[in-house]
Amino acid sequence: MLFDSSVRKELGRSFGATLVVLLTIVLTMMLIRTLGQAASGAVSPQHVVLLMGYTVLGYLPTVLALSLFVATVSTLSRMYRDSEMAVWFASGVPLSRFVKPVLRLGAPVLAVIAVLALLVWPWANQSIRDLRTLYEQRSDLSRVTPGQFQSSSDGRRVFFIERNTDEGRVGRNVFVLTRNDERESVTTASIGRIEVEGEDRYLVLEAGQQADHNQRTGERRIAQFDSYRLLIDEKVRTQEVTPPARALSSLSLLLDPQPRHLGELTWRVGLPLTAFNLLLLGVALSATSPRRGTSWNLMAALLAFIVYYNLLNLSQAWVGTGRLTPVAALLLIHGGTALLALALLRWRERGWAGWLPWPRPARPRTAP
Repeated sequence: MLFDSSVRKELGRSFGATLVVLLTIVLTMMLIRTLGQAASGAVSPQHVVLLMGYTVLGYLPTVLALSLFVATVSTLSRMYRDSEMAVWFASGVPLSRFVKPVLRLGAPVLAVIAVLALLVWPWANQSIRDLRTLYEQRSDLSRVTPGQFQSSSDGRRVFFIERNTDEGRVGRNVFVLTRNDERESVTTASIGRIEVEGEDRYLVLEAGQQADHNQRTGERRIAQFDSYRLLIDEKVRTQEVTPPARALSSLSLLLDPQPRHLGELTWRVGLPLTAFNLLLLGVALSATSPRRGTSWNLMAALLAFIVYYNLLNLSQAWVGTGRLTPVAALLLIHGGTALLALALLRWRERGWAGWLPWPRPARPRTAP
């Protein structure tokens, strides 16, 4: 049909352009954020691209939903301003008739949002967690950048190497400053390498010397060595830490119905429902006057988007603390929003008279 094809074509163009703009903004923000974390030592510089990709995958459902919403509001608002809506209304097409082409265009996107929320979101969070854990568990020598002083993970040692080889396991011209409550020692060596025995990791130094100072007695001692073993990491195999709810699969959350798990599951299920309700709200909020040059309806739509997503996060907190059940939260937030969107759509289409249970009485005509 000409009506459906023309509306879907306009919506598709607007959706593609909006998605490209929003993805560019998100990618730029994530790149700046990840580079800042890499510069501060929170993440590995080698994993910047991977971390940025996983983070963008986590934000992609929200970006897709916002792109659909903005495309719907902007396209239908333009049709109002260009008097195309007046032509369709004069042809007997009501505003509610626009819901069908909008949903037909958004159905594949809604399916992608559901897959991203239920499957890709936990996988991306688990991948980010694995990369951060791997970087945090690296050896103290591998933390050091050649030519820079760097503290150990516990803050008791300061390392310096002129250069390293073998992926950070072997360093040359090594300097180690060790401090505790009573002693301070400075150790230098030509070569240092990492050796792992059981759960402990040792730094083996060769051809060096050590200057030891007892701060309590003031005694100083200098010794030369051919080989010296220094324990730098204890218990390399760290204890298993309970993963956060966002890193668990949806099936694991369902099989272990703890409050925080149910809250996370409610949030994931709510993402595609939120995108669906936003399409209905977009049709209802797109109405504008052709004589009005301002885009107040787009501002109202963005405000509605912000409020709705805050309510989505609030529902997760309510379920996570046990204040609401998942079913009650879904019905309250998403069911209430769906009713509000349908009511607003009916009001836009028929005005206040559409809510009366009886036909609106006709006004009597007076003789001229």
